[in-house]
Amino acid sequence: MIYKRSSALFAEAKKFIPGGVNSPVRAFKSVGGDPIFVEKAKGAYLYDVDGNRLIDYISSWGPLILGHAYEPVIDAVIKKAKLGTSFGMPTEIETELAQLAVSMVPNIDKIRFVNSGTEACMSAIRLARGYTGKDKIIKFAGCYHGHSDSFLIQAGSGAVTFGSPNSPGVTQGTAKDTLLAEYNDLESVMTLIAANKGEIAAVIIEPVAGNMGCIIPSDSFIKGLRKICTEENILLVFDEVMTGFRLSRGGAQETLGIDADIVTFGKVIGGGLPVGAFASRDEIMAHLAPEGPVYQAGTLSGNPLAMSAGLAMLTELNNKPEIFESLAKKTSYLHDGLSSVLSEHGIPNQINRMGSMISVHFTETPVIDFTSSAKGNNEFFRKYFHGMLEQGIYLPPSAFESYFLNDAITYEDLDYTIEALQNTASDLK
Repeated sequence: MIYKRSSALFAEAKKFIPGGVNSPVRAFKSVGGDPIFVEKAKGAYLYDVDGNRLIDYISSWGPLILGHAYEPVIDAVIKKAKLGTSFGMPTEIETELAQLAVSMVPNIDKIRFVNSGTEACMSAIRLARGYTGKDKIIKFAGCYHGHSDSFLIQAGSGAVTFGSPNSPGVTQGTAKDTLLAEYNDLESVMTLIAANKGEIAAVIIEPVAGNMGCIIPSDSFIKGLRKICTEENILLVFDEVMTGFRLSRGGAQETLGIDADIVTFGKVIGGGLPVGAFASRDEIMAHLAPEGPVYQAGTLSGNPLAMSAGLAMLTELNNKPEIFESLAKKTSYLHDGLSSVLSEHGIPNQINRMGSMISVHFTETPVIDFTSSAKGNNEFFRKYFHGMLEQGIYLPPSAFESYFLNDAITYEDLDYTIEALQNTASDLK
């Protein structure tokens, strides 16, 4: 395939935008080459500025669960846009979407809309600190909760030490209140809690991780996490920006059978437009301004275009719950096909999958946390990514990102993808 115009547009973009992109993963730094510039999309397909058609396995990093330019969503946005794009005042549709979301998700009574997943997670932690009167939080290595300062923390010298910033601009003062545990390792959490008794406000986790590939929590880990948080009066925060309304109607809480104290959303709840949200029980949400003292605000929060897209998307999912089973079956089919090809060629691999999230790791070691994910063969991944791209398959341009299938993908698309891997496999060795 030819990407001449994309390369020219990237060169031009770098003159005016840092790195040529407005979000780092788009720059193709981990796989090499120039990023693809998209002109339009429909259903399961992206159409780039050079006229290439690509089968899309990122679905705008999750929100387009029903496919690109899904007509009920597009129609709702167009209809709403004709009435005005932003008011900075309450609108009826905010309550309609809130009521629907609360009816679909277990263990929440109220929801507050914001503009991004980052903002949702940042606000959830502020609310947890305000509700508990405690300052420290625990997060997990490899889990990404947006680029708020509290979350850009890496490990210190040992399990009980404070974290340290892994981005310039994050202060040591912020870092000292963020403790780092290991995903799927309950002992690491218990050690941190014991060393910081009575000081931890919340544990925040991607209940099914998507930012070190798709990583599934063990049953004992996620249940143990809920139990210890209850015993220690620590709020358990599920970052469901990726999993919310994707794994099931009720997200990871429903799928895993675990109640969180605060849940954050993004992606699907916006139907493709920028939206985030956080939600909880009445007694916790009552601490949020203007009812309570914990301040959070946003001029564009509840934007009518975003609310209309989200309402159309969630209405479709609520009325057609069979979509989740359909997506899971397609993802399982893809899993079996990719695994068969890689095994046939003797290529070490681990494939992780839950619902419509899946990731391929070129390693012999089971991938259960960030450390094991990092053992993947990055050179294999680079060849795999570009080999598939040359055949019209668009995968996440990073070995540390989950794929997100959309329901517009057909079994013919899946068979083509598996055949593309067959054509690429010999180059991976």
